[in-house]
Amino acid sequence: MRHALSSKNKIQFINGTLPQPLHTNPDFEVWERCNNMVISWITKTLSPHISQSTICIDSASELWADLHDRFTQGNHFRFSDLLRDLHSIKQGERSLSSNFTDLKFLWDELEDLRPTPSCACPIPCSCKLNTTVRDFKHQEYISCFLKGLNENYNNVRTQILFMDPLPSISKVYSLVVQQDLVPNSTHNPPDTSVAFNINAPNNSNQGSGQSYHGRGRGQPRPSMFCTHCHKNNHTVDTCYFKHGFPPGYCKNQFANLSSTNDSKNSSLSQPPQ
Repeated sequence: MRHALSSKNKIQFINGTLPQPLHTNPDFEVWERCNNMVISWITKTLSPHISQSTICIDSASELWADLHDRFTQGNHFRFSDLLRDLHSIKQGERSLSSNFTDLKFLWDELEDLRPTPSCACPIPCSCKLNTTVRDFKHQEYISCFLKGLNENYNNVRTQILFMDPLPSISKVYSLVVQQDLVPNSTHNPPDTSVAFNINAPNNSNQGSGQSYHGRGRGQPRPSMFCTHCHKNNHTVDTCYFKHGFPPGYCKNQFANLSSTNDSKNSSLSQPPQ
């Protein structure tokens, strides 16, 4: 709300630097119109139950002070709850982004209740105490984030904690995110071997005396062999010589073609004279 009012150049209406002018002042109507507009902006962000309790307040500065006094009480209890949640937050089933966002919400609210003190001396100090306090809180922020990560981030957690000085929280988050982008080299390579049944019948190529023993991919598959007619390209279950030829099939032509193929195979198997 302070950021929104400051962007509209209306922050003076809530911090008391622009008090209400007299009714006889020519600027009273302008001030009243802007004051009512600021009140409407503030009440629009409130819940209906709370806004009903502020309906009788006519000044934006009084409305701001009333809300501040009403809801800033008990900050010590909220402060202790934030510290407990901040140091006990765990990633669990949440994603890395969701875990970091939830942690940042807690940290921002804690910073609002416990802001880093700044030097108010007329002559600024040269001891850099503000920087030291800010660094200590920054280390606490990083420790809470890394401690709450799951076990699969143990390696990157250890590497970051060995850094001196520690990087910014944004850089730490970036380093942890990169852990998910690196391929995991610890996985076992896939098994590409092919299993064969040693008890399977040995399919031998007719006339060659050699059998096929598969050792992997790329090996030629053996042709089908019939144990009834001792011919290739079919099995005994579909052998015409055992089960009969279909109607209209020329048995003599098939026999002549088979004998021709056998004669060719036998001639090729004989060594040249």
